[in-house]
Amino acid sequence: MSRLVLTHATAVLPDRILEDATVVAEDGVITAIDPSTPGSAAEGDDLRGALLIPGLVDSHSDGLERDLRPRPGAEMDPHFALTSYEGRARAAGVTTVFHGIGYHDNESKDRSVEQAEMLVRVIGERNQTGAALVDHRLLLRLDARAATALEALKGAVERLHVPGAPLPLVSFEDHTPGQGQYADVEAYKRAVGGAVPTDQLDEYVRRHMERRAGIEWHRDVSVAWLSEQALAGRLRLLAHDPAEVEEIHLRKEQGTAVAEFPTTLRAARAAREAGLITVAGAPNVLRGGSHSGNVSATQLISEGLVDALSSDYMPSTLLAAALLLASRKVIGLPQAIALITSGGARVGGFDDRGALKVGSRADFTIATIDGQWPTVRRAVLAEELQPTSATAARVLESVR
Repeated sequence: MSRLVLTHATAVLPDRILEDATVVAEDGVITAIDPSTPGSAAEGDDLRGALLIPGLVDSHSDGLERDLRPRPGAEMDPHFALTSYEGRARAAGVTTVFHGIGYHDNESKDRSVEQAEMLVRVIGERNQTGAALVDHRLLLRLDARAATALEALKGAVERLHVPGAPLPLVSFEDHTPGQGQYADVEAYKRAVGGAVPTDQLDEYVRRHMERRAGIEWHRDVSVAWLSEQALAGRLRLLAHDPAEVEEIHLRKEQGTAVAEFPTTLRAARAAREAGLITVAGAPNVLRGGSHSGNVSATQLISEGLVDALSSDYMPSTLLAAALLLASRKVIGLPQAIALITSGGARVGGFDDRGALKVGSRADFTIATIDGQWPTVRRAVLAEELQPTSATAARVLESVR
């Protein structure tokens, strides 16, 4: 049996903070949470009051794209890019990450069907090694106007659907300027401005909008198939950037379970009333607002309209955003930590992680607060505590 004892921790439980706690895990599962005793440090790792929280669950991360292509024209080997991102995520306290895999045809963001298929394969291969530093999961992002993307996505969903396992996650999105995330066309211009010469930007956006208008009909095709699959229980459907009350009601009827990044207060309220799980962006919290000019995540959180925060593109924002919300008394610390742990687990359809409670996976993040910002001192993945797992340590041992 493999056993880990963490003592003298400031443990953030689902409903309270337990000062000077001892948490015990056996074979990758939490088996005890109790107050520390005078002799506790002798039998375990003394955290000396450091913050002990569940491993972070990031329900939407595009960060891998940045490691794959750190600057325009500089493309890295995808296996290396994945391990590079994995290290950054683990250093931020993330133990479960849902990679946003873009089934798109989007030149401005370097997304394509071919790249999506390649990344799904590479992530699967990394998981099979047993040496990954995080639990890699997939969030398949479908451009609803792209016919070739839908056909490829159908095959991916078929391959990823495993009876008894959490359903494949699919996010339906349409980033056409003038609606959704980019209702403000000027915000879209700012978003793509770095990839397009300034004197060509207006013409680029005009042509892009015309091309997208010509394939708008495919939205209905995509949504019909996604709805059919969601209602049949073959995938878990997420609506990306909903803006209107009517849209929320329609998506609910179509089998949507999650509203990702609602762009307006009215859409977020409608999502709550409809019983949808709602995700907002941690970078939005840290920046004090949306980079696209949409609703503030902090405002939504203050009104009780957010269930989970995702990193979107920067894993280190998760813990920082949660602690900032707590320090500003927007919400309490247990509620803030839930946004980046159990909230993300709910998005993914998991009930085995995201909380410090007996019976949960022993995924841990240990952090200190230095000045205003957190420093992650250590992260633990449950698989590393299982005696039969092929952890990185065992891999290293095998090559000595």
